[in-house]
Amino acid sequence: MAWTRDKSEEEEISMSESKSTTDHQKIRSWVEERGGKPAAVKGTGSGDDPGVLRIDFPGYTGEESLQQISWEQFFDKFEKERLAFLYQEETKEGNESRFSKLTNRESADHSKRAATTH
Repeated sequence: MAWTRDKSEEEEISMSESKSTTDHQKIRSWVEERGGKPAAVKGTGSGDDPGVLRIDFPGYTGEESLQQISWEQFFDKFEKERLAFLYQEETKEGNESRFSKLTNRESADHSKRAATTH
């Protein structure tokens, strides 16, 4: 019989391998090192609001649904929404990872505390 993990254990492990930051330079460096650019989901913004933020990596599915925005626009919205950048440096195989997720800062802080108390 094979031993399997339940979903919550997998999420905990993945969270412990991930890092969280609000540092603009660290985010920009991580994204650009991987060929990514700041973007927003088309049709979700209005006026000065770019809409739902994303990172667009070449060769992924974002070409049709995303529009590039400036880093200034990205970080203005990032701060207004009190977001944190959750990311992974390497895959479990040791390859460069492109895993990233924008989350609210309170969730990121809570996940950090949970990961260090287990």
